[in-house]
Amino acid sequence: MSKAAARIRTAAISVFAVKGYAAASTRDIAASLSLSPGAVYPHYKSKESLLFAISLEGHTSALAAVKQADPAGESPSVRLTSTVRAYVKWHAQNRDLARVVQYELRSLAPDHFEAIAALRRSTSRVFEQIITDGNTSNEFNTIDIGATTLAITSLGIDVSRWFPSQTYSDPDTLAHAYGELSQRMVGARRRPDSLPDPT
Repeated sequence: MSKAAARIRTAAISVFAVKGYAAASTRDIAASLSLSPGAVYPHYKSKESLLFAISLEGHTSALAAVKQADPAGESPSVRLTSTVRAYVKWHAQNRDLARVVQYELRSLAPDHFEAIAALRRSTSRVFEQIITDGNTSNEFNTIDIGATTLAITSLGIDVSRWFPSQTYSDPDTLAHAYGELSQRMVGARRRPDSLPDPT
């Protein structure tokens, strides 16, 4: 990706996050960079292709953060706490990007939507597998694995909508709280031992 394309994407994230995709225009994005309206098109052929590039970047990054936080060989309790913390922290630290990629999905063209939906399913499967492993090992007593996975991922996604607030303005503090909540949601039979914070 060229420096110019990267600048356009960064500007588009800010514009989309503030105005919403539907209300924003490529003219708005170009103006925020003091460029002519046509400056976007050599890099992105349409506003939708720009949204897709941003969505691909964001969802790939979120998935990588979750996978990296899943410590091989650890108990499901430790794995769940670690991955939930990483997912929540990612949404808090990248709130503009996260808000755009998580809440503007329906603006994508059908083929682009399916590509992003596949990445989202891959992220959900990380949590679902951990919860399944916890139930199998009798560490968890999860009533409905699918619904619990959806609840955990939805809570993480929603962070980008409201963070920061008067109560929570530190990503680490919020990530710790959500890690604890996730244990209760899966019916964990014991609290996990201490583990490193997500980076």
